[in-house]
Amino acid sequence: MSKIMQIIEKETNGKSYHTYKYSYDSIGVPSIEYDDDPNKVMKWKDSAETIQHKKAVDLKPFADMIASKKQQLFKYFLDGSRHVFKVDDIAYNKQVYPVVAGQIGVGCCRREHKRMCKELFYRDLVLALPDKANSDGWDDDAVFSSLTKKLNDKCDVLKAFNLKFSAILKYSSSNKNVGKNANLENAAIAKVQDYMIEAEKRMVAELVKQRKLGQDAYLLKDGSLEYPKMATGDPNLRSLQQIKHNYNWVIGVSKSFNPELCFDHTGHPNSDYIANLPLYHRTPVARYETGRVGNDVQFGVWYIRLRDKRRTQTPFDGVVKVEKVMMDEEIDTGIDSEEIDVISANIINERNPTCYGTDKRWANHLYPVFLTESYVKSKYISTDMFLNLF
Repeated sequence: MSKIMQIIEKETNGKSYHTYKYSYDSIGVPSIEYDDDPNKVMKWKDSAETIQHKKAVDLKPFADMIASKKQQLFKYFLDGSRHVFKVDDIAYNKQVYPVVAGQIGVGCCRREHKRMCKELFYRDLVLALPDKANSDGWDDDAVFSSLTKKLNDKCDVLKAFNLKFSAILKYSSSNKNVGKNANLENAAIAKVQDYMIEAEKRMVAELVKQRKLGQDAYLLKDGSLEYPKMATGDPNLRSLQQIKHNYNWVIGVSKSFNPELCFDHTGHPNSDYIANLPLYHRTPVARYETGRVGNDVQFGVWYIRLRDKRRTQTPFDGVVKVEKVMMDEEIDTGIDSEEIDVISANIINERNPTCYGTDKRWANHLYPVFLTESYVKSKYISTDMFLNLF
């Protein structure tokens, strides 16, 4: 039976080395990974809400009142993830390049009558090849699209398991185009990451088109909303500025963030402000913008403590970072502080039940997000089966 690399080798006039295949997740060096931009700087002097609070806001009474009325602001929960693999090395013009493959899962669950149900799910299989795979110099998009079709039509292994690749992605073979100290594998992995981000944007756009989201049906997205500008992919989804109105009813919640890059209005570090945030309190909302996303998009960003720090391992366990894209009318006036309180109180109420013992990030997890993340991961093809396709 013909396998993927045999077809890629033939169709692109390359030479496959049939090198050792592995998952990048299985060889990673232990490190702290943050959901947000690790280089960002937060300053609370730039308020992004209508009431300029000078200290943390106690939300416990408000959260209890909402819970007693059985009101739930969040109806939809979205999570995206990817598993990335080194599957081969391939040579073009006597130069060897890595071949990287990815499984991408993006899922949305909805809550109805206290039950979690599937709303939408995308599973994409993608392959990242160097631009040298297009040796004829034709239009890259057309060539790689044609190559994807040929792969799906000719690969017996894919047909046997009823699988298809969604795209073959092109990464730059020039180190100068992938950044200082970067390597070709990182460039390929970045392409897979960009494809996952585009899938998340596409899912939000689909929910908006179907009029699923509204003031009584917010979407809670796992992770940051700080989507970087992309040079490739769907031209209608490349920048957040183009689609920011899709995010009127979308809230991003990050389980991990870099507290060392928060500064007070005098420019001094104040990560201890977050570490000492009282239980069930939120910080004032800071205004934030970054060239990574585009200086024409601003965010309201704040932090909420969900767990008592005396019962967690570190002072930052039990604290989540919350983001909201500021709409045009909110740029000048700020986000309504009452809306911020409603969002925050509902997030506090999502803290239980916990996934203690099931996920090491239990203190920062919101249970519907945990269920959505578990659902997405359950749809992955096993690592052994996936690597056997090549």
